[in-house]
Amino acid sequence: MKLTKYGHACVRLEKDGKVLVVDPGTFTADPVLDGADAVLVTHEHADHLDIDRLAAASPGLEVWTCAAVAAELSGVPVRVHVVEHGDDFQAAGFSVRVFGEWHAKNHPDVPIVSNVGFLVDDEVFYPGDALTVPGVEVPTLLVPTNAPWMKLSEMVGYLREVRPARAFSTHDGLLNDFGLGLVDNYLRLESDVQKADMRRLKTGESVTL
Repeated sequence: MKLTKYGHACVRLEKDGKVLVVDPGTFTADPVLDGADAVLVTHEHADHLDIDRLAAASPGLEVWTCAAVAAELSGVPVRVHVVEHGDDFQAAGFSVRVFGEWHAKNHPDVPIVSNVGFLVDDEVFYPGDALTVPGVEVPTLLVPTNAPWMKLSEMVGYLREVRPARAFSTHDGLLNDFGLGLVDNYLRLESDVQKADMRRLKTGESVTL
């Protein structure tokens, strides 16, 4: 499986000629959906969901997501499948398991929205905007490293609870070069502690899993 990091909180997975894209939001530049067979969307926030981009995609594109996002996509010509915690399904030749129900708590006056995490091929876990611990082995964790709803100690605690073989930064599009340097440093420190591959992929950088 090939994993490519796109802007902020989006990744593209490729296997056997099929393409699965996770959370193509408004912070993500084209051509992330070019050739995509299926899309996973964790929740409704615009940095993870770009409705206009999905509307412009192929009408045969399939999207798996929570009920709240499905409602947002009711007028978009894509095939939407609603999933929730505990579900498993096949998307573009990838096996996917669903973990989690809610977005991390953010502003005290802002309601908490639905958020589902996806474990793809029992290899890559993408939690969305939450620190969901799936309770199963996670070879590759896409770990949020910056957000209004989290702090450094929570990121480190999450890495130590999940104990992935490797972890790559996600949700880092709000940071300038100084902030990205801090992310690099803290992931390097935790990589040394856990003896695991933990780092930030640059936008457009790929790894083979």
